[in-house]
Amino acid sequence: MASIGVVGAGVAAAAATFVVDGARPDADVTVLEKSGGLGGRAATRRHGALTYDYGANYVKSDSERVAELLTETLDDDGLVDVTERVYTFDERGEVTPGREPDGQKWSYRAGLTQIAKRLFARTDAEVHRRTRVETLRHDPETGTWTLVDADGEAWGPFDAVVLNPPAPQTTDLLRGAEWASPAKQPLVDAVADVPFRTIWTAVLHYPFELDRPYYALVNTDKEHAVGWISREECKPGHVPDGESLLVVQANHEWSVEHYDEDPAANVDALAVHAAEIVGDDRLAEPDWTDHQGWRYALTEGSALAGPLDSAEDEGLYCTGDWVAGEARVHAALENGLEAGEKLSFGL
Repeated sequence: MASIGVVGAGVAAAAATFVVDGARPDADVTVLEKSGGLGGRAATRRHGALTYDYGANYVKSDSERVAELLTETLDDDGLVDVTERVYTFDERGEVTPGREPDGQKWSYRAGLTQIAKRLFARTDAEVHRRTRVETLRHDPETGTWTLVDADGEAWGPFDAVVLNPPAPQTTDLLRGAEWASPAKQPLVDAVADVPFRTIWTAVLHYPFELDRPYYALVNTDKEHAVGWISREECKPGHVPDGESLLVVQANHEWSVEHYDEDPAANVDALAVHAAEIVGDDRLAEPDWTDHQGWRYALTEGSALAGPLDSAEDEGLYCTGDWVAGEARVHAALENGLEAGEKLSFGL
């Protein structure tokens, strides 16, 4: 029986696990996730009657394979489409209509985390949350891998390992790996070269409903302190009637500069920016807020394929949007499906 260890429970890891479970039902898959949730940056929180996606905002229907996965293969109950358009704004905060919609913008009534939950639920994988992997070990005699968590517990041995964290975190794990192979350093260098953008997010609630023709606003020139504002009330089931919930994401430079500052001050500053951009002074004073810093939020490139392929020959696989080279949920899902196929074939 083949044994597989998976580091991270993001959507790419969930997709890879789903494929392996279908192709190799005899395989034993163990998933170790450092947080208490599933889905990685496709993350959802709830507060009372509110449901909100505070990382990735939706799944685009650009990939036919992912569209089929979400609408046909998996249970599509609760899948919703955001029909309102995305407008743009510039460094002065001037809003203009964006291009016409070019496909679906999907979430779920229960939020984007449903993707990973539904994928894992269709498998026999053992998912262990709040388990941070700190060491990766390779046994050259058996060709197997062992994962060691922050408490010193060893997991494995595994015939293959899948690494799903963002590239910077994967780099740290690979650098410290006990793996005597000529494939190691080229892989470390390739993954370390993948650039990531940081995003600091404020979630702002109001006891009134905004009247705007758009779902979201995106800063196309990347010169404003705010990069994105979206209205969760445009997603059916997320916000009660008569209320509004904004997800405001700062741009990379602002996020890096303010990342470790007082969260309340950051939220206040982004609320003021949102009020100015949307054109409603009331938005400067939300009645409830939440926040999240995403140090490794958006990939801006991909790793070289050669080092990734060499690592796969030794049973080490990487997956995620940074492998695909596109910071989109559908790209991460498609890459996870492909990784699962390669892994199934290589076992």
